[in-house]
Amino acid sequence: MGENARLRAVVALAQGMAAAHTPRECWRAAAQGTCRALCGSFAALSVWERDLGRLRVLVNSGDRTPGEEEFPEHESYPVNRFPEITEFLHDRWATGGEADAWVETAAGDASDPRVANLRRRGRGCCIVAPVVLHGRAWGELYVARPPDAPVFGSEDADFATVLAAVVAAGIAQTERLEEVRQLAFTDALTGLANRRAVDVCLDEAIERHRKEHVVVSLAVCDLNGLKHVNDTCGHAVGDRLLERFGSVLSLCGAMLPDALAARLGGDEFCLLAVGPPADEMVGAAAELCRRASCLDLGEGVSCGVASTGDPIGPVHSARRLFRLADAAQYRAKAVRATGPVVAGRAGPDDPVVLLADAPPPVAGERRTFRGRP
Repeated sequence: MGENARLRAVVALAQGMAAAHTPRECWRAAAQGTCRALCGSFAALSVWERDLGRLRVLVNSGDRTPGEEEFPEHESYPVNRFPEITEFLHDRWATGGEADAWVETAAGDASDPRVANLRRRGRGCCIVAPVVLHGRAWGELYVARPPDAPVFGSEDADFATVLAAVVAAGIAQTERLEEVRQLAFTDALTGLANRRAVDVCLDEAIERHRKEHVVVSLAVCDLNGLKHVNDTCGHAVGDRLLERFGSVLSLCGAMLPDALAARLGGDEFCLLAVGPPADEMVGAAAELCRRASCLDLGEGVSCGVASTGDPIGPVHSARRLFRLADAAQYRAKAVRATGPVVAGRAGPDDPVVLLADAPPPVAGERRTFRGRP
């Protein structure tokens, strides 16, 4: 491959990684771009998990053999099986050595795990390029060719080192984007999801409900007594109450597969579940009420539940489900319920459904429902 072709390959790799929006897209772009740049038939990207002493494969790309998944869940290799990796991680890099790539061939020592792997997978040679991120060994790129292809040479190894640096820059960018995304969708005090995350997830859930008829359930709750705690004990104590309740909410949310636990703001929280029957959400909400009543501070929680699995009428928008759950929570607070109030379970004239579907008050009229716009 000439210099111009290699330059184009580097640009294509950088552009592919820059266009990635998720870590998986980033890993795939890294493996595919590197594989094309080195005229390989297969490529993999692995990360070094220091605490476990292993290389874990993130993505396999190209001509995969039986058993090789694109995004494997459990494919990993102990670092101590690879002397050259051990040297790089613990000796060469620790003393400021360069992170150079190297070549292995299937004609090498069969006791070498990489050589054995090449033979087992029917490949002729490979290049291994360490990926260095923020001045530390992060993982490795692995690119292979079939037995009938030219063996990688020293120039290919040098080029792989350059490609690994491009990949490292792309991974760093994706990590920064993930950090920003986490900040944008996370409540700083409790570590739960925030209102923005709920809005996005609920819109997606309602769309699935409309297309696939999956059950979408939402529990909205108010932490009672927070103002009294703030006024008598100070806001620092109130914040601790919010954090403790956030932990309780997260614990109860774990009763539902992939439930989203969130703080909407102030003393308002919610649970969102997609898929489980309505009764499972009601059960989780009941457990939440029970555990909240046992907190040393505060006065328990007022909780309302709305689910498309209950007789609440058509739900074509996230706004309506939110209003129903909020109306149920408002009802729970008004009657001082010790458990969740569930929209649609009080018969045809359910006061919660009537309240949620009531027209907005005219100017100057006292509003009795705190439904969100």
